[in-house]
Amino acid sequence: MTAAGTAPSTGEIRTQAPAALRPEDSRIIWLLLAAAFVTILNETTMGVAIPHLIDDLGITALAAQWLTTAFMLTMAVVIPITGFLLRRFTTRAMFIAAMSLFSAGTLLAALAPGFEMLLVARVVQASGTAIMMPLLMTTLMTLVPPKIRGRMMGRVSVVISLAPAIGPTLSGFLLDTVGWRAIFVVVLPIALVALAVGARWIHNLGETTRAPIDVLSVILSAFGFGGLVYGLSQIGGAASHGTTAAEVAAGTVSTVSLIVSLSVAVVALALFVWRQLRLQKVDDALLDLRVFRSANFSLAIGQMALLSIAFFGVITVVPLYMQRVLQVSALETGLVVLPGALVMGLAGPVIGRVYDRWGTRVLLVPGTIIAIALLWVYTTFDENTSVWAIAVTQTVLSLGLALSFTPLFTASLASLEPRFYSYGSAVLGTVQQVAGAAGIALLVTIFSGVAANEVAAGAEEIAAEAAGAHAAFVVAAIVALPLLIGAFLVRKPADEIGEGLPAH
Repeated sequence: MTAAGTAPSTGEIRTQAPAALRPEDSRIIWLLLAAAFVTILNETTMGVAIPHLIDDLGITALAAQWLTTAFMLTMAVVIPITGFLLRRFTTRAMFIAAMSLFSAGTLLAALAPGFEMLLVARVVQASGTAIMMPLLMTTLMTLVPPKIRGRMMGRVSVVISLAPAIGPTLSGFLLDTVGWRAIFVVVLPIALVALAVGARWIHNLGETTRAPIDVLSVILSAFGFGGLVYGLSQIGGAASHGTTAAEVAAGTVSTVSLIVSLSVAVVALALFVWRQLRLQKVDDALLDLRVFRSANFSLAIGQMALLSIAFFGVITVVPLYMQRVLQVSALETGLVVLPGALVMGLAGPVIGRVYDRWGTRVLLVPGTIIAIALLWVYTTFDENTSVWAIAVTQTVLSLGLALSFTPLFTASLASLEPRFYSYGSAVLGTVQQVAGAAGIALLVTIFSGVAANEVAAGAEEIAAEAAGAHAAFVVAAIVALPLLIGAFLVRKPADEIGEGLPAH
């Protein structure tokens, strides 16, 4: 390990959290929160814009789907290597790189004359977006004293919850009044301001290494995580963008490409793990897997994976159920899920304070019980369920998730030694991406397959879709059951861990 030198104007190297949060550090965190909010907001706007882009650019639905698939793939490829990048380069350099990429991609998208340039712009945007959340998490863990980390992670929950809630609504308004380019035009000046302010404010934190990047690890990571997310996205992509259940089940998604992509991913991931185990012996790993030596970190990550499978799967099936079974508009669907997102965001800081004072169990146990119970409530929904019942259920479910996500974020990273914060943040982001894609693929496949079987048996389309939604909700509720055990096992690490003592 070699500590990188820093000029007096950029600040000092920080290897552990201070006893109190300094004003200048607080400004840095608020800036990173704002930057993360903008990037996540942008990430959630494209789904609503797909139908407009098909008409305006004269492209097929399959081509338009690549605007979201390419974004997901880029995220899946970049996030695993951010652990290494955050240790190899300074905090300031990584922030400037992330926001420069995001801003450049946003500008390209706003000026894109056609589909090809817009696709390239989305990839550039995703490259910057993938860096922001691990950078935010690592910086927060480095700057914030252990005793108030919960409340700061609560602010991260606000960003994660509110941006996806506002994104589709903002996108829909701009699409109806101005056009799809306005989505990027609105975001661009905010991103540029964040870039300019960050270049001035952010100083360098932690240690940097001089280890060269392992090209083979990058290639294996790209084929492994990228192939896995691509294969999973192919399963869920068609149904989540309006293709009928019968078409999906009949083989709209190529079975051959699916098997090939997932097979390549499994082999590449196995080789990637083998490669990292060798490189981490000399501290040269692209993604240091020693983070999993902490039992508490591993438990929290496992809990996060199951939550992400159930959560992302359900929030994908709910709009399909509402629009296909209940025949409500896309706008009404967005309004139904909005209160839940607001609850998650507003409750985050309060939940963080509770974590700081009383730890994980007081939050995780009731949060898990609420989430599991509400998932079972979803299994009672049919073609006669009222929209109000769905709105209430979604809102209460969101409260249960809020009680779970903040303590899991905090407890997982706080279980690690400071030198592993960047790798832990990368693992956290990777698990969310992969588990989310798996949840969407699993539940959409069940939804579509059951509905298609019902149609083949002579059922009406609406009744068949209702049966498919019911089956998907049952599987989500079953997947979530092990969370109750984990809620009792994940603990709040001793504060001293965050201050440099070993986590195990």
